[in-house]
Amino acid sequence: MAHPARTALDPPRQFFVEHDGLRIAALDWGGAPGARPVLLLHPNGFCAGFFDPLARRLAAGGAFHPVGVDLRGHGDTDKPEPPEPYRYPAMAGDVAAVADACGFDTVDMVGNSLGGGVAVHLDKLQPGRAGRLVLCEPIVLPVGPGQGPVSTAQPMAAAALRRKVVWPSREAMVHSYGSRPPMDRLAPEALAAYVRWGTHDRPDGQVELACPPRIEAAIFAGDPALAGVNAGFEHLPHLTASVAVLWGDRSTVPRERMEAAAAAAGVELEIVEPGGHFFLSEDTARGVALIESHLG
Repeated sequence: MAHPARTALDPPRQFFVEHDGLRIAALDWGGAPGARPVLLLHPNGFCAGFFDPLARRLAAGGAFHPVGVDLRGHGDTDKPEPPEPYRYPAMAGDVAAVADACGFDTVDMVGNSLGGGVAVHLDKLQPGRAGRLVLCEPIVLPVGPGQGPVSTAQPMAAAALRRKVVWPSREAMVHSYGSRPPMDRLAPEALAAYVRWGTHDRPDGQVELACPPRIEAAIFAGDPALAGVNAGFEHLPHLTASVAVLWGDRSTVPRERMEAAAAAAGVELEIVEPGGHFFLSEDTARGVALIESHLG
């Protein structure tokens, strides 16, 4: 796909593809001829637009052609009722359909949290499709008593179900989210991007979350999603893509879990200091530098 030269001020182009009976939304920030395709995959409850500040700078640099995918249930993508449709292989299939629509034969992928898990499943679904993976605290963990996400999945799901859905304005959301963890650690432009792309306007003038809490909760703790978390961990030793696994030193995700994932993938865990679970979006310049250093 040929695109004109980009600047960091250029907004993305939104497009849609059909897959698995669903309408999948994506954002394309464009790229210079020969630029390397990079798929950006977001955390649970977020959306592709969360990466807008990072993606604009990546595209403007000329080396990369970033495309972000609204995973099913998120952003402007269709939202089938949970929990059954929210299996990791199905989400990976949606991402592959977006790559096909863009004409990308091979891609690199940057995935944060849920997005990292989906990236691993794309490698499993289509071996060799991904060249390099940058996994930022990916949700690929063993599942079982005392292991993986089981001890935290239900509390996280419960917290998602308590999330406020309707807000009087986006400004009110920015003020509220920006005053408490973990969102208070985000770069202001990243928080603004999440609020911009992660909400929908209502007829009454208010805004509501684009990802319904029941879907976010199902991805945290539903049996179909947890099965994918386990299967993703089991695939780590068999990745066809080269991989980097990164962890923030201030993250709520225990370090030993990410060390186990890195060890399964055959790499050393890389520590980002200082960094929370969303470290990629806490400092835009640092996030861009991390991606560029790992994707070259």
